[in-house]
Amino acid sequence: MTVAVAHQVSPTSRRALVQAVQEARYRGTDLAVLHVVDSIDPDRQEAYRLGVSDEIEKVVGPDPGVAWQLHLATAGTDLAGALLELVRSVDADLLVIGARHRSPVGKALLGSVTQTLILEADLPVLVVKAS
Repeated sequence: MTVAVAHQVSPTSRRALVQAVQEARYRGTDLAVLHVVDSIDPDRQEAYRLGVSDEIEKVVGPDPGVAWQLHLATAGTDLAGALLELVRSVDADLLVIGARHRSPVGKALLGSVTQTLILEADLPVLVVKAS
């Protein structure tokens, strides 16, 4: 069993990460942190990975009960598709994502990664609302 969390460096994503760590502890399972970016310079990839790992370690803390692994990928323009592919590759049982409020106009004009993940995921999705 694995709990997967879609991660970005943002307050909303941090709340989702906190919830995902709690879910992994509760379920006694591993945590897969899925971090997808538009593109990344190969020369800076390791530094980027270390920076994201530091952020995750701040949330997880020194808890030996939660084993986590960072999965870093590039998506181009299809962020939701890349996340769903990562979810399948880690064989997750639960996906935790963060969501922020959007206006009705924003919903009509722009696609929502959150909405796509909820509708197209083949597993339960826990949505953590930004405060």
